[in-house]
Amino acid sequence: MTLLGSFTISEKAIGVHGKRMDICAKNIANIDTPNYIRKIPVLNATDNVSFAGLLTTMKDDLFSSATVPFVSGGVAMSGMVEDPTLGDKMYLPGHPDADGYGYVRTSNVNAMVEFADAAMAQRAYEASLGVMKITKEMIDNALQLGS
Repeated sequence: MTLLGSFTISEKAIGVHGKRMDICAKNIANIDTPNYIRKIPVLNATDNVSFAGLLTTMKDDLFSSATVPFVSGGVAMSGMVEDPTLGDKMYLPGHPDADGYGYVRTSNVNAMVEFADAAMAQRAYEASLGVMKITKEMIDNALQLGS
């Protein structure tokens, strides 16, 4: 992997984990909104970086070029899904969102789960920034050695 490649991977991760924090913030903001359904981000690896995937890549590329294959890696957000759990029902017959029996479904957002998800996203975001900082320092040191 090149040094610029690590910048690209970090850039992807910063964007994805920033979106994760935005989704957590939106869920927390709608914790008291009737009929709101919690959103969950779906994250995927951009390449098959499993051991089996690496062996397959090596089998195809190693013997033809005699080098270890480059796997770019990284993370991507492929979308969002709605949490299938249902919120509680409250009896509010005058509410505009009430069903025919006078019940309103509350939000299914759990504040503790959202705070934990936001903390994990923040740590991943900070780790990606750390990778960028270390890569920058490595590039600076290489330039100093060359001069």
